[in-house]
Amino acid sequence: MILVHPDFPRITIDPEVCFGKPCIKDTRIPVASILDYLSSGMTIEEFIHEFNWITREDILEALAFSSQMIQDRFIPIQKTS
Repeated sequence: MILVHPDFPRITIDPEVCFGKPCIKDTRIPVASILDYLSSGMTIEEFIHEFNWITREDILEALAFSSQMIQDRFIPIQKTS
């Protein structure tokens, strides 16, 4: 069974693919991997060049999906001295 969020049709969740992690539709590229690459300094253009089957729209939707998923989450943060 493949799940799709109604607001993010390019993102799918399939228990048989990447352990059920949200991925770009019809690929094995998890949203989390896109975030990892971009947060390490890779540009969107570099990512597309490296993974030429992924589009700019796929990446932007992965970013929007990630933003939406974190909106209502509580992340415990510790105060440093």
